[in-house]
This record gives sequence, structure tokens and C-alpha cells, in this order.
Amino acid sequence: MGIISRGFSGHRSEGGDRLPPGQYLEHGFPVLSAGPTPHVPLDRWEFAIATETETHRWTWQELTALPTETPTADIHCVTKWSKFDTDWEGVSLDVLFEDVESSAEYALVHSYGGYTTNLPVEDLLDGKAWIAYRYDGEELAPTHGGPARLLVPHLYFWKSAKWVRAIQLLDEDSPGFWETAGYHNYGDPWREQRYEGD
Repeated sequence: MGIISRGFSGHRSEGGDRLPPGQYLEHGFPVLSAGPTPHVPLDRWEFAIATETETHRWTWQELTALPTETPTADIHCVTKWSKFDTDWEGVSLDVLFEDVESSAEYALVHSYGGYTTNLPVEDLLDGKAWIAYRYDGEELAPTHGGPARLLVPHLYFWKSAKWVRAIQLLDEDSPGFWETAGYHNYGDPWREQRYEGD
């Protein structure tokens, strides 16, 4: 009798070339959070982009009145699960950055509840990122980051900050919550950048 049962192929072959190295295909949507789930009433919710000299703000009504997009994206968690063809609705960061003037190259994302994560500004633009407030045709559940989360699907999912409230633009990189705890500063799933030194 062989070590592996006949017919066992594992999760990787199920995903084929769309699955980054070291990942397995997940059909559910696991909930992972670094702390308790914040609940922000929509009449008190706001999103901001802070530059070196000014802050641009949107209320919930203002954000949801902006043109929306409906990206379908594969997402990849650093804990090694990937989920294909996730359907979202939200506002492209390209729209939100239209009137933002800044020479900053780095962003520190802030969430309700105190979570932070960092990434280059270029990873937020050119159709790469959204403020998403609907998932699979429904309002985004609080456990998945509702009322709104950042969606940056080309990076590990910890960069897609739940409960997003602000993006602070910086001249120098400033690591966020998981990055200061030993996770990779950038987080490219195709290069398996899970931890510092990867």
C-alpha cells in the first residue's frame, strides 16, 4: 500500500496556475481578525485620505454616491488559503485620488479598531484597489470588514484592511500592525512574501 491513497491529488491541483505557490483552494470564506469586530454606525462613518498638507473626507452617503465598480478577484490569505472569483462592489481608489495632490510614495492604512497596514501608493492606483462595501451582491458583513474595507487583491489579504477609515500618505514607509510583528513588508503571494526575509 502506498503512502498516499490512490486518487488523492490535494488542493493545489484544483487551483492550477491561478493558485500561488504554497496556497490551497478554499471554497468558504474564513474569518480572521487581529482583534474584536468594530461596529460603526453609518451616520458616524467616514473615510479620509490625508496628504502632507490637507485631508479629504467622505461620509457614507458621499462615498456610496460615487461611481462604483464590480471587480471579480482571486484573494490570497497569508495563512495559505486562496479563494477564486470573489465578487465585490465599491469605489476605485483612482476615483478617490482624483483631487488628491501629493508626492508621497507610501501609504499607511488605518482602520476602525486601530489596525494599520502599509503599502506603496502605486499599489492603490491604476485599477488595483477599491474601497469595497458589497460582497457577493450583499452589504459587506462586519466580520468581513463591513461597512467598508480596502480591497487590494494582488497582495496577501492582510493588506486589504477591514473596517477602513483612512489612508495616510507618507514620504517614508511606516510598517503597520502585522509588518511590525514580523510579516513581510510588501506581501506578494506569487513570491511567497509571508514573513520578514521571505
